[in-house]
Order: sequence, then structure tokens, then C-alpha cells
Amino acid sequence: MSDNTTPSRPAALGAEGRKTAADKKTAPNESTTPNESTTSAEGTAPAKGTTPDRSAPPDRSAAPDKSAPPDKSTAPGKKTASARPDRGIAPGKKTTPGTSTTPAKGTIPAKKTTPDKSTAAAKNAAAGRKTAPGDRPMTGKPTTPTRSATPGKTTAPTRSATPGKTTAPNKSATPGKSATPGKKTVAAKSATPGKTTAAAKSTAPGQKTVPGTSATPGKKTAPGNKPMTGKTTAPGKPTAPGKKTVPGSKPMTGKPTAPTKKTAPTKKAAAGKKTAAGKGAEAPARRPRRGPRFSVARGWFPPLGTKGRIALILSLLTGLVSHGYHLFRYPLYLTDEGIYMQRAWSVVRETSLSPYTYDYDHAPLGWITLAGWAFPLPKQFEAFGNAINTGRFLMLLVHIASVYLLFEIARRLSGSVLAATVTSFLFNVSPLAVYFQRQVLLDNLMIFWLLLSLFMLLRREVTIRSVFGGGMALGIALITKENAIFFVPSFVYLLYRRVKGSASSRFTSTLWPFAAATPIGAYVTYALLKNELLPSGFDFDLNNPPADHVSLLYTLWWQLNRNQGTLFSHTGLLQTSWLVRDKFLLIAGVCAMVICLWIGLRDRKRNLGFLVAGTLALGYAFYLVRGSVVLDFYVTPLIPMLALNLGMVTDRLLKGTFANRFIRGAHSVTRVAVPSFAAFLLLASPASGYLVHTNTEGHTQIADQYQSKINLTGMQHAQIAWVRKHVPPNSRIIMDDDLWGELHDIRPFYPYAHSHWNASSDPDVRDKLFKKRWQNVDYIIMSNKMRRSMMLNNSDGRENWILQALRNSTRVWSVTEGNIRLEIYRVQ
Repeated sequence: MSDNTTPSRPAALGAEGRKTAADKKTAPNESTTPNESTTSAEGTAPAKGTTPDRSAPPDRSAAPDKSAPPDKSTAPGKKTASARPDRGIAPGKKTTPGTSTTPAKGTIPAKKTTPDKSTAAAKNAAAGRKTAPGDRPMTGKPTTPTRSATPGKTTAPTRSATPGKTTAPNKSATPGKSATPGKKTVAAKSATPGKTTAAAKSTAPGQKTVPGTSATPGKKTAPGNKPMTGKTTAPGKPTAPGKKTVPGSKPMTGKPTAPTKKTAPTKKAAAGKKTAAGKGAEAPARRPRRGPRFSVARGWFPPLGTKGRIALILSLLTGLVSHGYHLFRYPLYLTDEGIYMQRAWSVVRETSLSPYTYDYDHAPLGWITLAGWAFPLPKQFEAFGNAINTGRFLMLLVHIASVYLLFEIARRLSGSVLAATVTSFLFNVSPLAVYFQRQVLLDNLMIFWLLLSLFMLLRREVTIRSVFGGGMALGIALITKENAIFFVPSFVYLLYRRVKGSASSRFTSTLWPFAAATPIGAYVTYALLKNELLPSGFDFDLNNPPADHVSLLYTLWWQLNRNQGTLFSHTGLLQTSWLVRDKFLLIAGVCAMVICLWIGLRDRKRNLGFLVAGTLALGYAFYLVRGSVVLDFYVTPLIPMLALNLGMVTDRLLKGTFANRFIRGAHSVTRVAVPSFAAFLLLASPASGYLVHTNTEGHTQIADQYQSKINLTGMQHAQIAWVRKHVPPNSRIIMDDDLWGELHDIRPFYPYAHSHWNASSDPDVRDKLFKKRWQNVDYIIMSNKMRRSMMLNNSDGRENWILQALRNSTRVWSVTEGNIRLEIYRVQ
């Protein structure tokens, strides 16, 4: 037969193919050569002398032909099993698995068929031959899950060889040729027992074959193939490994089968139909890949990562440099710094909350913290030169810790490292922050405890420990500085959203306020034990303060009713102090606060972080503008909140999705480049005052906070040096509080040196030492703007005798630098 026979001619059979079964019988165990239409994974070889069937159309489906009459070729008297598609019992005589069936006498010997979607009846229909079922298959191979033919019925023709390729009879198929289009098979050398058969690389479309098995048990297969042990067959067709099976018969073992995937239609399968192997086995839809989950309410925060760690380290180093450089020289020692260090000195030296009568003007935990810091140091309050320097070094450590907490809070509220980096940058380099956060202020300690409390509420899991710790931190903040109460509503709302729907929500929502109230309860208990909680006669008349003892509740009532001019006047602190130092942070920060509130209120479920950041800034801004007495450093707690809002809005503006592919590819670089460029402009622009500024003479120079030539505190050191050299220690001195620590803690001591505030308000000093007579004053040490403070404090005339002593004195020492002027007067 010619090798180039066209496969589409169904009648083109060779001379061998025209012989009848009676003329040329084939022994069951005779070696045959498989044609290219045989699938090696099905484990059968065609009978000797058969010609490959090339009549199968490429797109014929595998469904059996139900119109064919029943087959009558079985031997008379033999019991046959009705083959059902789900049982897979071969039609014809009952056989033992693994053995071949001998044709009955007088019948036409059956040709060996391939266990494919076609039967021998379809192949021999053209030649007029019948096929006996039950032929011996090749063993050890996993069968392709096909439907067995009903006796006498014909099925769809088998897959034909690749178009254009023919296989000569009695020749072995070339290895690597595909029985099914697109599938590679390795043709077996021989079906004779004892010969090894190359394992097929694939079977029916979408099904994996089990390589490494041979047609004859115990023989090796082609090298490179895997053994069959432990493998499974197609779904629903478990077979015993190594056993021979009749094509279409039920397997012996009950091992689970491997699920198959839905196969793509091939050239042989009908378009749009599934193959038998994949029928009913729908592949599960692949879930779309999700991005990183983020939810403030559920504690789903992105990991810090390598870039985040680098940004955090850079933020900490920036804070160390910006606040640590020039720390003991700038700014000038201020009154409130001296007051807090004076009271810390009293805690360590005298075990009392104040060297004077403690009037509950501030909660005491702030200077108790300062005392706890100074006590273990080698020289205590002189460890860094003097008491205020020792306190300023603690402020540096507190600021670095606050930078870490603020970085993590911004990252968890926004889910972005960029937002955290921008927030920390503004918190570090803002001139407002550098000026006030270097000073020994209760506000700086309060900020630390507030950020710690917020950080505890933003843990990944809301545990009893985190809730209790967050509540305690907030309570400590409240008895460090009372204005922390304006942050409480935001904390309450955040706690509610974190524990909402959890099993422990009722317990945690009760534990948190209990923990916050514990430090406050200790403070109230202290006043109660000293009989200083309520005023005498329960009298809260502000015009007649209690004379017999001070009162905690009366002082709180007095502070709530203090009032002052508005911040927005031309003489207010906003115009004269805050905007002069940092216009960008205040103006841009307020705009960012409004944007955060708008974003958060639009979608409170998804944008909880924006809502929390906006309300934190709004609550404290309300405290500043409400009309009460406001000092210049009261703006300090607002700085980190405005920086937080700016960082989150900056990240949101740079996080959009761009349509252009080039811009989208450069998006990550853009998100870093734009804030970096803005930071460069802030640092380099003289108008901002961040790094350089324009002085009073119109020259551009390094900003005061980084100007090494400026030594403001050196002026005060010179003032103290003159006092020690020319003023006797027993002199009665009126001064400001910034020098109190140096005159009382360093020899020679000046026990009669008191501040003008205590000399005019404390009965022991005013009535016993000075007796309200200007003649009893020896020296007046004037600090910068001390005269203005005395005038403001003299609304009720309490300092008239001190001002009269100043008018009857002679200036003996003075120094001036810029708008700073220090003086010393000797009273005549």
C-alpha cells in the first residue's frame, strides 16, 4: 500500500485489508504494529493485517451511534453482559480481567480494537467484517474515560492519524507522532508478551497519562517516564495498577480517581461540545487576584516592608538632627520651662509637688515625669549643665519616640508609607515644631501619651492588653495637661469602630474608659485626701477666691471661665507668633483637615482613617479658637495633627490611577518625586523659614534654629554669672522663673530669689518675706518681655508694689541681641 494514500478515501484499502477473516486469521497473541490512529495510553494494538482507518471525519463527535442494529457476532451459548456506559462492561462473553477471550468456533475471529471512542464495527463496516468484543488490551496503562459501546451499536469513528501521514502495515509507528492532533505519543514496539512498550506522553485531550508502565507486567517502559504506582485514572474509572483490563470493563480497585479538567475542543471533537473525559467536570472559576487588604476598623494594615523601614529610620534621624542640633542654645529659656523644672526639683529635693503652695493650676504628672528623669542621672538636674538643659534633653528623646508613634499611626490610618513619611517630615522640620518642641513643656509630654494611646488602639488585634494600655495612656495624658480632653471624642469613636461586632465589644468598651479614669481618679483622690477638692462653703464665686485653702474644682472652674481676645485679631498670637514662624503648615494643614473630614464623612466605612485624622485636628482647633486664654505654646499639640492630615491628603492626591501606560509605569517614581520636590522648595525657600529665612536687614541666612552663631541661652548664662559675682546670696530678689533652678540648686544658693508671680500671689512670700513693700526688694532680674508679663498679670493691682520698686531702681547690667533684651536693676 502506498505511503501517500489520502486519508479521506474510505474505500482505499490495501490488498491485505481486503482479505476476509476466514482467509487470514490472526492469532490473539501475535505481534501487531499499531497504526497512527491508536492511542498508546489506551493500551491496545490493532490486529495484524488491519489497515489504519482513515475514513473518520475530523469533527465527528464521540457519541455512540444509537441507530445501528445490535451486533450478532457473539458466540452462541455464551453469556454476555449487557454493557452499560456507566459500568463499562465489554459486550460479548464474560471474561476474567486481565485475560484475552478466544473466539467461539464457527464465528469470525474478532479483530483487536482500540479502547477509544470508536469500536471495531465502525472500522470494519466498510470492509464487511464483524468485530468480536472482548479483545485483549495492553495492560498497565491508564485507560481513557470513554463510553463503552452497546452491543451491536456502532460508535463514532476513532481518531485518525495526522492528515497527510500514513503508516505502512506491519510497521511500527514513528515515535513522537500524535494519535490525536496536538498530542504526542510514543508508539509501542510490539504487543508481544515480554517486549517493552514505550509509554505514551499523553492521552485524551486534557488527561495526563501515567508513564513508566509496560504492556507486559514487570517490564520497563521507555526511559524518562514516571512509574504508574499511586497514580489515578480518569474520573470515575479507577483501575488496579499493573492489571490487564478488558476495554470498557469495570476496574478492579476502588482507588480515587484524579479529577480532570475541562478539555479544549480539538480537531476531532465536535465544535462547542465537551469530551467524554471532561463531561460533567466543570473547572472552578479562577478567583481574581486581590490587592493587599486594608481596613482600619478590622486592623488590616499593610506590612512595613523594607522601604517602610528605610523611611522610618530616615524620619528618626531627621528628627534627631532637626531637634538635637543647637538644642542648648536655641531658643531662649522661657518662663514655663523654669516653672516645670522648679516643681520637678521640689519633687526630688522636698518630696512635694511645688516649692510654693500648689494651687492645682496644672495636673502634676508632667513634672513628676521630669523628676523621674532627673533623679537617676549622675548630677541630677545639672547633668547637662543646668536644670532646663536636663529637661530639654528629655524633650529630645520624647520627640524621637513621638516621631516613631506618629509614623506608625499615619501608616495605619492611611495604609501608605508615603503618607507616614510626609507626616514625619513636617513634624520634624516645621519651625513651629522646632521652636516649641525643644522647650520643656507639658504639651510635649502630653503629645507623647496621646500618640501612644492612639497607637495602642491601632494594633492589629484589639486585645485586653491593648485596650487597657490605650486607656491608661490617655488618662496619663489628661493628668499631664488637661486640654488633652479635646482629643477624647475621636478616641471614643475609633474604639467603637474597632470593637464593633466583636464578641468582646461590651467588655472592651467598658474597660477602656475605666483604664482612662484610673489616673484621673488618683489625682482627684489626692485632692480629696488633702481636703482640697471642694472650695470652702461650696463657693465658686470667681470674684472672691477661697482664702483658707486652694481647691481643685474651683481652679478648674476658674480656668474654664478665663477669656481673652480672639486669635484672629491683628494683635493675636496667630498673626504675631504662629503665622510668622510657619505659614505653610497652618494654612495647608487646615485645608487638609477640611479635605480629610469631607472624605471621611462621605464614606465612613472605608475612609475611617481620614475621619479620625480630621476630627483629631478639628477638636483641638476648636479649643484654640473658643476664646479662652491662649498662650503661644498652646499650638504645640496641633502641629502633629495638621502634619497627619497633610500627609494623608498628599498620599491620596498622588494615588490616582492613570490611563496612560507610560504615566502609570512611572507612577511609583512620581509619588516619591513630587513630595521630594515640594520638600526641597520648603527647605530652600526663604519665605517658608524652614532652613533659610530673610533677617531684619533683608539678608538671606540660615534659620535661627540652625544658626550656630546664635547663642540665645548664652545671654542668660552671662546674666547669672554677673549675679553670682556681684549679688550677695542673702539678697531679696524678684526675677522670672527661668532662672529659678540655677539660683536654688547650684552653690551659692539664693533662697530669697522668687518669681514675680509667686511674690504677688503666694501669701507666704508676699506677706511674710516682702510684706507687699517695694522697699524690701533688693534686686530685680528682668528677663525678656518680663515687664509686659507683669503688666498683664496686674489686672487686679496685685503687682503694683513690684512695679513701683522697678521705678525706684537703677539698671546695673544689660545685654541686647536683636529683639531680646536682658537687664538687672538695683532697687534704691
